[in-house]
Formats: sequence, C-alpha cells, structure tokens
Amino acid sequence: MKWKLIGDILILDNSFHYESQEELEMLSKKHKAKTIMKIDHIQGTKREPVYDVLYGSETETINKENGCLFKLDLAKVMWSKGNNNERVRIAKLVEDGETVLDMFAGIGYFSIPIGVHSNAKQIYSIEINPNSYFYLNENIRLNKLTNVTPILGDCMVYAPNYKADRIVMGYVKTTHHYLKVAIDSLNEGGILHYHETVPEKLMNTRPVERIRSQAGNRDVDVLKINKIKKYAPGVEHVVVDARIN
Repeated sequence: MKWKLIGDILILDNSFHYESQEELEMLSKKHKAKTIMKIDHIQGTKREPVYDVLYGSETETINKENGCLFKLDLAKVMWSKGNNNERVRIAKLVEDGETVLDMFAGIGYFSIPIGVHSNAKQIYSIEINPNSYFYLNENIRLNKLTNVTPILGDCMVYAPNYKADRIVMGYVKTTHHYLKVAIDSLNEGGILHYHETVPEKLMNTRPVERIRSQAGNRDVDVLKINKIKKYAPGVEHVVVDARIN
C-alpha cells in the first residue's frame, strides 16, 4: 500500500481499497494520524486538490521538513512530498546577499527553506491562490522570517515589478509561458531554476531550447539539468539551472 504522512494527516494512494471504518481507524492509530484522505488530483492554475476525507474531519496540519514548518490545509492547497530534496538543494545554492524571486510560491515550498537555510537579502514570493497565499503568510510567521515578502497575484503581472539575482519557477505544465517575464526580471549573471514536465527523450533538449528562445540576445549557460521525479510513464519532471548573462 502506498501512503504518505503529511503532518498528522495520512494520504492514501487512490488505488487503496478499504473494507470498513474499523480498518481506517486501525490505520489512523498505527500512523498517529487524526485524518485519512485520498487526493484524486490537483486541478487548475491555482493548484487546488480534488479530495475525499475517509476518516476524521480536520484537514489542516503542520508538516515539519528539513528544519522548516509548513502549515497547510490539504483540502485547500497542494503538497508535493516528492520535491523534498529539490527544496533543500535550491536553498543551499543561494549565496549571501542575493535577492530571490519565487514565482508560483504556493505556501512557501521554496521560499521558506531559502529563508531558513540561506542568508538571502530578500525573497519575493508571488502566489495567485488566496488560500495558498494565506498559508504562505502563516509559514513566514511560523518560521520567524523577516526577509520574505509575500505577494498575492499572477506572476505574469507582478514578476516584472522586481529584479532578482535568482529566480525559482517551481511549477510545471504551463511554466514555459512565463519564461519571458522571468528572464526579463533576472539580473545579468543571475540564475534561473526552470521546472518542466517533458518526455524523457527530450529532457536534455526541449527545456533548454525554450529558455534560449526567450532569452533573446542574452547568453544562456546551462549549469545543470536535474531530474526531480517521474511525472508519468515516459515523462520526467526536471529543473534546469541556467546562468543568464
């Protein structure tokens, strides 16, 4: 059986079948979970979950990860456990005094670890979903961060208001539509972390070609193409680290 524990809420794989409420109660006790849920899928640009509560009723929790606290409501916002290592990796890459722009910030998946584990000068975190934005603010407070500025709105509209040394684009599917505004907001010599879901045979070419096509006359130096996880059969979730001069 596949499952994951987020805070004190147990998320079961959609293929799991249970026979009775007693079975769920036993699972709850085994994992010390107050609630058991299934999340069918995440939908729309606001990344909202389609879910079913199987046991219990509370869907808000606090998840501890890599020395960071993340408060969230799993009935309202998404949590991607598979990106755990990537969140730490990016935080460790941030250099002292950098200004970071976190596009598609969610509840602070990248902003919070960067705030906790780096000496960034300033982190601007843009999020379009009001529920995620609420928990982004909660997590800034929980982690006692003073250098993270939350911004409610569309990255396409708000990203051009900022200039950054490093930009995180931690979203997939339509991320390439935002490459132009991201690159325009990147200081000379700045680093872009661009996420994409891509057929495995194209993972070393298509994401880079998309970056170069939007960079115009600016030089693109590809530093790394990092595999995050398998997104679907034959499809990989990758992130390209690129320095843009």
